[in-house]
Amino acid sequence: MLSLTYQRMGGIGFSLLALATCTLFFARTTEARDPIPIVVTIPVLKDLTEQVGGPFVQVKSLLSGYENEHTYSPKPSDLVAVRKAQLLFEVGLGLEIWVASLVKNAGSARLRVITTSQDVELLHDDGDAHDEPHPGAHPGESGGNPHIWLDPVNVATMLRHITQALIAVDPAHATDFQANQAIYLQRLEQLQQELMMRTQRLSDRRFIAHHPAWPYLAKRFNLEIVDTIHTQSGTEPSALHLQQLIAKINTQHIRVIASEIQLSQRLPELLSRDTKARVVVLTTMPGGMPGTESYLDMLRYNVLQLVNALESTS
Repeated sequence: MLSLTYQRMGGIGFSLLALATCTLFFARTTEARDPIPIVVTIPVLKDLTEQVGGPFVQVKSLLSGYENEHTYSPKPSDLVAVRKAQLLFEVGLGLEIWVASLVKNAGSARLRVITTSQDVELLHDDGDAHDEPHPGAHPGESGGNPHIWLDPVNVATMLRHITQALIAVDPAHATDFQANQAIYLQRLEQLQQELMMRTQRLSDRRFIAHHPAWPYLAKRFNLEIVDTIHTQSGTEPSALHLQQLIAKINTQHIRVIASEIQLSQRLPELLSRDTKARVVVLTTMPGGMPGTESYLDMLRYNVLQLVNALESTS
């Protein structure tokens, strides 16, 4: 009788053990699902995607932070990464003119390309090459300055596109993506308010820009771009334009030139020697300068560098 009881308990125990093992196996299988392979064009999109996607995404940025996004030439490893990816996030607006051919050459049927500039209110620069759609822009894109991410309000829109795309690919983690988005938006709003309080105290808000990257940041934080050295990306300014800049800086007492680490410093330094204006080197992409690894760090760095330069020369 006792032996029979042990046998029955042993059978029950074996069944429970098998059930527990099976449940654990399926749980681990679910947890161990490979992260979504994603390619982005520039580092800011990598940071935003990782902020929303967390451990459920694996993101490769084609640019590291030091390159010029307009003139970047994709490498063979970029082609391999695009072939493996499920999503590709770009800014659009003709910023990454090299993306279309890269995607075409990759020939991946499952790849979805998400243009994060959709629904953003665009700014147009007088005489800027970005006023007209770049030859590499997608059909139907309206012209406009493509450096939209330098305004945190635009980043909130870009983040929404990223979140929606992640949910579409991985609906099982929709709650996680939405929660991460909400947390990041709160941090973004807090930093924006903090920086706006700093710029409100400026008595002189004027500066010369190296190239047309800063209209969105200037508008958001109530700064004034008086003129631009490179009015068109990829072309050298004329001697006449440089002479006019020198005269304008001297007569209007402009004391700050905002350059970028991604560009040659030759012309800003030349203008500085002839006008005594101070050159402050900023970055259009996270990772371009020490301490700018994230978008929030980059935004804080750029605004505070400008504020400190304007305060010290006013």
